[in-house]
Amino acid sequence: MTADDHAGSDPAAAAEAATTAILADLARADRRAVVVDSPPGAGKSTLVVRAAGELVAGGERPIVVAQTNNQVDDLVAGLAGAHPDTTIGRLSASGYTAPPTIDSLANAVVATRVADLAGCRIVVGTAAKWATVRDEVFGWAILDEAYQMRSDVLLQTVERFERGLFVGDPGQLDPFTVLDTERWVGLPYDPTSNGVTVMLEHNPGTPVHRLPVSWRLPATAAPTVSRAFYPFAGFTAGTGEGVRALDFGTAGFGSTALDETLAMAFSTGWALHELARRQVPRTDAETIQAAADLAVRALDRGAIAACERHPDGRVLDARDIAIGVAHRDQADLVRIALARTGRPHAAGVAVDTANRLQGREFELVIVVHPLSGRRDATAFHLETGRLCVLTSRHRQACIVVAREGISDLLDSHPSTDPVHLSVPAKFPDGWEANQVVLAKLAEHRVAG
Repeated sequence: MTADDHAGSDPAAAAEAATTAILADLARADRRAVVVDSPPGAGKSTLVVRAAGELVAGGERPIVVAQTNNQVDDLVAGLAGAHPDTTIGRLSASGYTAPPTIDSLANAVVATRVADLAGCRIVVGTAAKWATVRDEVFGWAILDEAYQMRSDVLLQTVERFERGLFVGDPGQLDPFTVLDTERWVGLPYDPTSNGVTVMLEHNPGTPVHRLPVSWRLPATAAPTVSRAFYPFAGFTAGTGEGVRALDFGTAGFGSTALDETLAMAFSTGWALHELARRQVPRTDAETIQAAADLAVRALDRGAIAACERHPDGRVLDARDIAIGVAHRDQADLVRIALARTGRPHAAGVAVDTANRLQGREFELVIVVHPLSGRRDATAFHLETGRLCVLTSRHRQACIVVAREGISDLLDSHPSTDPVHLSVPAKFPDGWEANQVVLAKLAEHRVAG
């Protein structure tokens, strides 16, 4: 029986079957690389921790390559906790200061040189740091968030290991650079392509596995996110209908659009808080304020979340809520709008761009739609990965704040992107993904 056969009736069995197949490929001597595609919240970090332990048990001394310092710190903490008898090395830059979560670990060592981590069975560092290492080769490397790793960075690190496990989410944002990359498009050594794609092009026959279950997304969200962003590798939610629920701790203060939107999101898992049609700059004050007010309103009313972790429910605080935007200036304005509400308890709400929210998880997510109020649909705002990140961070509910007219904008938007030889068309494209998401949101529309 395959993982797909299990998925409909037993998500845990499907996930375990997929993991067993992945670990079996790691044990094969003829595998130089193994790729694992993962939907949002499918347990990539859990897989990395487990795979590292299996490699150590088999006599290997693997390295783990992540993309950011925060990811490295999280992995070090996870590895140290799951393998208390194994010493974990944290390879860092000279200016790195270990957070308390790392300092308090009895089986973790921090150093700036690989030689100083000789006694560590697993060594974890950023791709940028591993690119500076020149004096040692390891048998196995586990590359976390591998689809967010540029191929030129992979080229700088690939000499440090003989075989690699590439783990990542193909639906997330592609690697990016501020340089003009037109001259490299379509070439086999395009440095802006992600590491997984380039590796597969040069290593045909590499096994590609996928994790079939999202443990983050609720049953109300998984089908839509799967259809919009993962049409060729669908996945299911790890929890069934009714396992997760949101409720209010206090009654509403009269019927307002904010309360109606929250009630819609709490009861169905989705809400579209739609403002009047208008072409506006991306710093549109009304849209920004609506996103901030929704977060504050949820906190003021003592939102309570029940789930498999807290079946009796718990009151959400600011750390459980995120507001996602497309641009950094929008994030700055949302923070100002939150402060302007005068609610101290709203200070901890996470406000950031899709790039920075990538990989994070919250109970309630409020999204300012990238195409809201625009008169055109640029490649940046149509980026499939951006919308995927914004609409897949939540465990309970997602609220999208937007001005009316996005569907009309998409219908009237001709594609002006250049077509390059040797570059396969990306699918699903931003137009199709947006239409799928908007069709779902139309069922949960509340006029703002």
